[in-house]
Amino acid sequence: MDRLPTATLSPLASRVDDVLALYDYEIQSAIDAIDAAVAGYGGLFDPGTTGDEIRTAIGEVLTTDPSTVTEGPLNDVSSDIVLYVDGSSRGNPGPAGAGAVLQADDTTIACLGRPVGSNAENNTAEYAALHLGLEALVACCVPATVEVRIDSTTVIDDIWGQSDGIPSAAPYKNDITERIASLPTCEWSHLADSDPNPADARAAVGGDIAALGP
Repeated sequence: MDRLPTATLSPLASRVDDVLALYDYEIQSAIDAIDAAVAGYGGLFDPGTTGDEIRTAIGEVLTTDPSTVTEGPLNDVSSDIVLYVDGSSRGNPGPAGAGAVLQADDTTIACLGRPVGSNAENNTAEYAALHLGLEALVACCVPATVEVRIDSTTVIDDIWGQSDGIPSAAPYKNDITERIASLPTCEWSHLADSDPNPADARAAVGGDIAALGP
């Protein structure tokens, strides 16, 4: 996938996002690569790891040829796809992240995450999550049907209903509507707060990245 849009991020968080883009936003693989390049026993989220150590590690990861980094987390599939999406913001607005999980026939084929912005609203993160998942979906699949499982009524009412949405959705909305229009079938299911959503954990890590300092 191409580098996806974000709101304002610190230079350090933006560099981590560079690595995520290299790994097609497979968040665990990207973090593992950074952790493996950090000297000693630290890691991206280890309190003892300095910003300079993280920047050096990221520089090493980014010099790796993407074709040799991984064979790719996604496979060409033609099936019924379930797309879980979730966005979260600490403080609303605050450090925000987006997550998306793709499943084909109950098998997980992608677990994606990314920072959205250092001071973004929860609704913005929800749009970013749907954008993230759909971009990955069209890159890897020719699905028979797609079911989007999402807890944001704001996004549902805007994308599938008659709402005008929110101004901060502008960087994501056109691509979202274009991707949905290209699919043979794309329906939504509203998740209650009590329903499990595997994308939630990825959104939380995206928020952790968005909170990284300079």
